[in-house]
Amino acid sequence: MGRTVLVVGGGGREHALTIGLLDSPSVAVVHVAPGNAGTAGIAINHNVAAGDVEGQVALAQFLDVDLVVVGPEAPLVGGLSDALRAIDIPSFGPHSAGAMLEGSKDFAKQVMLDLNIPTAGVQHLTDETDLDEAIDIWGSPWVVKRDVLAGGKGVVVTEDRTEALDFIQTSIKSDGMVLLEEFLAGEEASMLVMMDESGFVTLPCSQDHKRVGEGDLGLNTGGMGAYAPAPVATEAVRARAISEIVEPMHAHLSSLEIPYRGCLYVGLMIDDDGAPSVVEYNVRFGDPETQVTVPLISSDLCELLLAVAEGRLADSMPTFSTHHALTVVLAAEGYPGPPVKGRLITGDLSDYVDSNGRAFIHHAGTEISDGVLISTGGRVLASTGIASSLSEARELAYLKLTEVQLEGAHFRRDIGYKAL
Repeated sequence: MGRTVLVVGGGGREHALTIGLLDSPSVAVVHVAPGNAGTAGIAINHNVAAGDVEGQVALAQFLDVDLVVVGPEAPLVGGLSDALRAIDIPSFGPHSAGAMLEGSKDFAKQVMLDLNIPTAGVQHLTDETDLDEAIDIWGSPWVVKRDVLAGGKGVVVTEDRTEALDFIQTSIKSDGMVLLEEFLAGEEASMLVMMDESGFVTLPCSQDHKRVGEGDLGLNTGGMGAYAPAPVATEAVRARAISEIVEPMHAHLSSLEIPYRGCLYVGLMIDDDGAPSVVEYNVRFGDPETQVTVPLISSDLCELLLAVAEGRLADSMPTFSTHHALTVVLAAEGYPGPPVKGRLITGDLSDYVDSNGRAFIHHAGTEISDGVLISTGGRVLASTGIASSLSEARELAYLKLTEVQLEGAHFRRDIGYKAL
């Protein structure tokens, strides 16, 4: 008998995790709550909101699951893992105190400063701060961060002084304070670290594309595409990131009364000298980074996640493929502003396989309504290619994307350009 797993969430990240879990020899069935049209086709969806902690706990009990994998940050901050562990259900994802590394940017920054982890300087701005004086200390570009969970939309990076001041004032009015950070120059990369009190392991580093337009221009988004492994994260950079950033954080989190068990997402900025600094921490798998890292785990994904959830990662280290992965997000008309929803999605969404590799569709903002596939969000689908080289993976991903139609949709045509 294989294991029964519940995945919490309904986006592209959760579809990627579901695919990976169903590829695990140790898994018999995967349930997803609430899921999307992609998970409905391969797993069993349940109409329970990701943030409904009581509902998710009741569902996990009813299904008698062996493991819960929590996708989004909000239920982690809300204490879902705490509630599950209190009834002896293993949960992949940190307890609520550990989740504050994402729940509060101010908290995360203070932990980094206490541990001497390289990161940007910071100012705390309130309604008593001389804002004109504060924003001139470091000058343009300005990096302003709200100290709340904002679904990836709580940060503004701008060279427009008026825009910076407006966002600062609006944030102070709504939240009571806001963080102004020193701008870090360089190239960004994402390092996903699986960790518990027994040890940690880093997954292949990825690089995503946050801006909506080609050449990294335009508004910030939740991510328009990603690829892995990212060449900017050389072995030397990875070694420094592990020794200067991951190891001190792991030592700190493992020393707490309730240790951290889950994925720690480390957003890195790598300067021209190869020195990494932390832009931000997240306490879960990234999206769209998951879509390009999970396919590169060649060992049993469920065994890995369960080992972390039970605090025995050191005895169940994963292995990785030598392949490359690249994903391109198909976004709805209007995104990253209010997206046009409810439009018909047509075309061939089945897997594509040839001698060079394979490509497939990750669902994010989709559902089946009256028997047809429609869009329900801003980031609707992602086309992911897996191949022995990054250029082949890119070619496969874009080839597959041409087979999908959604009125008004848009996507970037230069994903992976920094590496290629």
